Amino acid sequence: MLVSLTPARRRAVALCILALSAGCHVSPAASPDAPPALPLKKLRLYETGIGYFERSGNISSSSGDSLPVPASHVDDALKTLVVLSDGKARVTGVEFDSVLSGALSRSLAALPVDSDTPVTYRDVLESLRGIEVEVTAGNATWIGQLAEVTEAPPIPLSPPAPSAQAAGTGGGAAAGKPGPAERAPVAPDTQEDLYLTLIQRGGAVRRLRASRVDEVRPVDPTVAGRLGAAVGALSGRAAQLRRSLRVLADSATPVRLGYIAETPVWRSTYRLILDGGRARLQGWALVHNDTDEPWAGVSVELVNGRPDSFLFPLSAPRYARRELGEPSEALSTVPQLADRTPDQLWGDNVGEGFTVTGQGFGAGAGRLGGAHASGAPGVRAGMITPDGSTGESEVLSIGNLADLAQAAGVENGALFTYRLAGGLHLRAHGSALVPFTQQDVETQRLTWFGGEEERGRSGARLANTTRQTLPAGPIAVYEASGFAGETGLPRLKPGERAFLLFGADLDVELRAADRRAEDVTQKLVFQGEALKEHFVRKHRRRYVVENRGGQERRVYVALDIVKNASVRGFDAVDFDEASEKPLGVLRVAPRSKLEREVTLDEALQRSVSVRSLSARVLREKSDIAALSAADRVTLGAAARLFEDVERTDKETAAESSRIDRIESDLARLREHLEALGDKSGSPAGANPLVVRILALEDELSGARRRVEQLAAQREARLAAVKGELERLH
Repeated sequence: MLVSLTPARRRAVALCILALSAGCHVSPAASPDAPPALPLKKLRLYETGIGYFERSGNISSSSGDSLPVPASHVDDALKTLVVLSDGKARVTGVEFDSVLSGALSRSLAALPVDSDTPVTYRDVLESLRGIEVEVTAGNATWIGQLAEVTEAPPIPLSPPAPSAQAAGTGGGAAAGKPGPAERAPVAPDTQEDLYLTLIQRGGAVRRLRASRVDEVRPVDPTVAGRLGAAVGALSGRAAQLRRSLRVLADSATPVRLGYIAETPVWRSTYRLILDGGRARLQGWALVHNDTDEPWAGVSVELVNGRPDSFLFPLSAPRYARRELGEPSEALSTVPQLADRTPDQLWGDNVGEGFTVTGQGFGAGAGRLGGAHASGAPGVRAGMITPDGSTGESEVLSIGNLADLAQAAGVENGALFTYRLAGGLHLRAHGSALVPFTQQDVETQRLTWFGGEEERGRSGARLANTTRQTLPAGPIAVYEASGFAGETGLPRLKPGERAFLLFGADLDVELRAADRRAEDVTQKLVFQGEALKEHFVRKHRRRYVVENRGGQERRVYVALDIVKNASVRGFDAVDFDEASEKPLGVLRVAPRSKLEREVTLDEALQRSVSVRSLSARVLREKSDIAALSAADRVTLGAAARLFEDVERTDKETAAESSRIDRIESDLARLREHLEALGDKSGSPAGANPLVVRILALEDELSGARRRVEQLAAQREARLAAVKGELERLH
């Protein structure tokens, strides 16, 4: 361990740490005797940013084959390491250098434990206190224990030496400029200088200025190793240092060892070539080798799936915390007579009492904790229809337009794997774009209108007619004319499909020339203190489509209706699962205009709270012809009962107005009484203002009791209405 203590290194802590690192040979990766790495044969990459590395080969106890992984990946490797063999191999373990935490490595090196505190030049010297060191200053070398590191006063600057030649004499410096001998000497960097107190082996005590010392070297190599380990943990590249997991095994047959490590996420990108009625899909995968090891003919598999994986601290030594047991007697670790005599303890206060104050001891227990990350699948709540709003009917059934979509894709297990053809050769920290699929797929060219006021979009309906699950990724579309646009392809299992929109279609125009809608009630039910009305909304629309292009267009119109609906008048009907919208399809000949009348019936429902009803509304509902005779009678009876509720509301409103009037009169009379000061000369209790106030207060109390009675009466009459409406079914 060699520490160069030049003035510049005292000013720059980072250089000091680099010097420590240069002097310590502790990293297994840097060792020329690092064990050979077991060859990498197979690599399986997942979409969750992990990779399964499989190495195989013959292992013997003498060869010491290893698994080379970065320090940051050791925990994953230890957590997931699996041995795959034919049963003849005997693996006794995996040995590795402990991955020390920053706090532990600092503690072992006697450096400040707080990982956020910078390690200074003085901290490094303080860590060597009590340690035998070799100190070199110039041509002199001393060996002894470093007893103390203290601040030293700065050395004053020496005055400049007189010039060797008088100014103005020939051969000297130019006029007005000092010659070399006239310049002030550069003083040693003595700012924040330190004294090193060294006790030599013979017992001699020597004090040295740190600014005059060239080298400080710990004699014990263990101390140097601990300082080096601390430097490695403090390094910004500590997590990238290569750690070798040495396999302890003896086998005459090849042994396969697999483990998980963090890897860049592999991503897919596609090319869709449209050629008339045919379509070809090319899938490419972007793969990254972010390791220090080149891949030489590695068998690579790309997994389309997301298995759970988590981080777990495993490789670093961990220590539990124990309670501090207190001795029965408060005994000190420092002798009373370590640096003072009894007379000094006693002092000059002869005759006064003397009390020895015991040392205090604290007890406490540390606790190791950590953040626990958990994931839970999202739960999609059912639709709640607010009061008065409209939603899809749960009672009526007109049709399910979602059934028009193809059946759900076939799930071939939780994961789908692509195996690249041949072995992959990829340099360390290199990337590659490799093909993983090329298939004929079923497509249909179309023009998409997301609404009647929107511009047309060029697109295609793509069905995954392959046997493979297609991972999500960007897709570029090509036609005979060249590049047609690009969009994104969602994850598609076999049998699933998606609508791809990749450009603007300027040759097709759509507008709705006429829109009409009529609501026809079919059923009324009372549920949850609300009257729910199930009805059919009948739309009548006339679409005008103009195709100015030279080819026939399949125009897809996204319809603003629910799935529980029926559609008539289109050439075909489809459904988009992504937006959950029904689609009407119109075929328009080249350079022509098409007008089409369509009918859309959708089953809807809306609800009204019973407290928001009225007798008039209930009477109107009782006249609906589509309802059964029993329901119409129930609604008529409920309307009559609600008339009682409305009469109660009128009485309550009248009493409330009466209360407002009484309170206003009381306020006015009290103001008058206060202004007169009760000087009317009337006998006690005969003041007319007081008499009126008392009468109004009695009247106010009676009105408030009446309002309370009416409120109770309203709830009773409203309960009768609810009871009647519950007959609806």
